[in-house]
Amino acid sequence: MSLDDFNAFRARMNNAILGAGNLTINRFFALDHQCYEPGALGSKTKEMLGLVSSLVLRCDDCITYHVIRCKEEGVTREEFLEIFSVGLVVGGSIVIPHLRRAMERLEELER
Repeated sequence: MSLDDFNAFRARMNNAILGAGNLTINRFFALDHQCYEPGALGSKTKEMLGLVSSLVLRCDDCITYHVIRCKEEGVTREEFLEIFSVGLVVGGSIVIPHLRRAMERLEELER
């Protein structure tokens, strides 16, 4: 799935989910959004933390989302490699397949 496909699917499904009107789901999505707003930590730092967490939890959709957001927040290639290394050390070798996909997404964004 390309980044354009990923973004289109994510937007379409988020609209369907949020449009269903379930209060708990809507509140959780709002909390997720608020969590990444600037506070004591800036949005860039929070997105980097989100990417490390996503690598460790091995969630490819989350990895893609946070790679995109990190790039939007100005994360450099060198910073990405350090993020990837932290995720790998914390998560262990089981993270390697997800690290490959994260690198593929980064390379796609860099093109």
